[in-house]
Amino acid sequence: MRTEHFFTLPTLEAPGVRHAFFTRNGGVSDGVYTSLNGGVGSRDAPAAVAENRARMAGALGVEPGRLLAPYQIHSPDVVAVTAPWAPAERPRCDGIVTTTPGLALGVTGADCGMILFADPRARVIGAAHAGWKGALTGVIERTVEAMMALGASRENLRAGLGPCIARESYEVGPEFVARFAESDPASDRFFAPSANAGRSMFDLHGYIAARAARAGIGRFEDSGLDTYADEARFFSYRRTTHRGEPDYGRLVAAIVLE
Repeated sequence: MRTEHFFTLPTLEAPGVRHAFFTRNGGVSDGVYTSLNGGVGSRDAPAAVAENRARMAGALGVEPGRLLAPYQIHSPDVVAVTAPWAPAERPRCDGIVTTTPGLALGVTGADCGMILFADPRARVIGAAHAGWKGALTGVIERTVEAMMALGASRENLRAGLGPCIARESYEVGPEFVARFAESDPASDRFFAPSANAGRSMFDLHGYIAARAARAGIGRFEDSGLDTYADEARFFSYRRTTHRGEPDYGRLVAAIVLE
C-alpha cells in the first residue's frame, strides 16, 4: 500500500498488525523540515513535530501518546515495552519490542535503516534503528533475541527495511572499510570502488539484509529506496551535510498490534 504520506510492505501485512513507513509529506513543518518531520531531536518547532506525530499516530489507529520512539544512540541495545512512557523518560536504545496491543513502536531515520519486525502468530512486534554502527554491533540480532524472549520464533518472524541511504549515495573512507573487515573479512562484498581514489561505496541495504539472514529471520523485505536520492519523499542527513544546511527532518517507521 502506498499513499503520499506513507507506504507499507507486503511482507509485514498480516491480520492484527498495522505498520507504516512515513515519507516526508503530509505534515505541517516548513523550511528544511517540510513537511512531516517526526524528529523530536530536531530544531523544528515542537508544536509542529507534535502535530506531525499525531497525524502518524492517527494513520496507525492509536492515540498520539501511544506512538513510541526511543532516544536513539546508534547501539545494539533493545528494550521490551509494556506501556507508554513520558517524553522525558524515553529509553536510550535502538530497538524496542512488545506484545502489548495498541502500542505503536517507532524508530526515526534520515539515511539509517529503519526496520520493522512482526511475528503475527505469536503476536510479537519490534522496531529497530540500524545505522552502520548499530547494524555492525548487532542491533538486528538483539531485536530478534528480544522478540524470541517474548514468544516469537525465527521461522515465523517477518522484517521489512524502509528507505535508507543506498550504495550509489554512500561514499566512505578506508578507515570505515577497515572497521568492517576487522569484524568480518567477508564484508568486502558490501563495498564497491568509488570514483574518488582511496574511497569506497557502502551497501547499507545489502549489509542489513545479510545481518537479517544471519539472525535467521524467516521473511525479509527491502523497500530498496534511497533516502539521499529521493528528496521529494525522504529526509537525508548526508544530503543536508553536503549542502551545508543547518538541520534536517526525521522520517518515522512504526508498527502496532491491533
